[in-house]
Amino acid sequence: MQNDIKKNPVFRAQFHSMCATCGVDPLASNKGFWAELLGIGDFYYELGVQIVDICLATRSHNGGLIDLGELCSLLSKKRRALREPISEDDCRRAISKLEILGSGFEVFTIGKKKMVRSVPTELNKDHNHILEIAQARGYVTIEDVENELNWPSGRAVDSLELLLKEGLAMVDDGHSDGKRRYWFPCIGSMSSDAIDAESEYNL
Repeated sequence: MQNDIKKNPVFRAQFHSMCATCGVDPLASNKGFWAELLGIGDFYYELGVQIVDICLATRSHNGGLIDLGELCSLLSKKRRALREPISEDDCRRAISKLEILGSGFEVFTIGKKKMVRSVPTELNKDHNHILEIAQARGYVTIEDVENELNWPSGRAVDSLELLLKEGLAMVDDGHSDGKRRYWFPCIGSMSSDAIDAESEYNL
């Protein structure tokens, strides 16, 4: 059974579902019965450490906010020598154990995307609305936010500037229409900067 748990993400999800039905948390203790019998505690704690490594490696690029699917992809590359498939469910379970560190690790939903936050920055509803709009093109303008959300200019500017200050957005002022674009690296695939970070940390 231990090999099935390590090599089959579907089996892992079914195992956790069974445990939840019985009111058992197999990850409650790394030295507990399940950890010793199945090695499942070690598996998720190892994933947690690797997730922290990836989040630190990409933080300068995405401000500490990364798409869950992208995180899983990077995690699979990091673990390719082990040939153990990793699912989003695995990532969520490992991240749930990181929350006790009090450093901001959590999974939450913006629009249709599941995002992983690795910094203690609290995003309010205004920020979430902006990130949801940005999913269409990867960026927004002040006018986009005003029109889509029916906000006054001050509210849009304040929210965008805070996202910029927190490192979640980058600005592009080089367009002929004179409109500033607020780009969100956490939305969409990694750019060359993040790929460089990936290489540096041997992900």
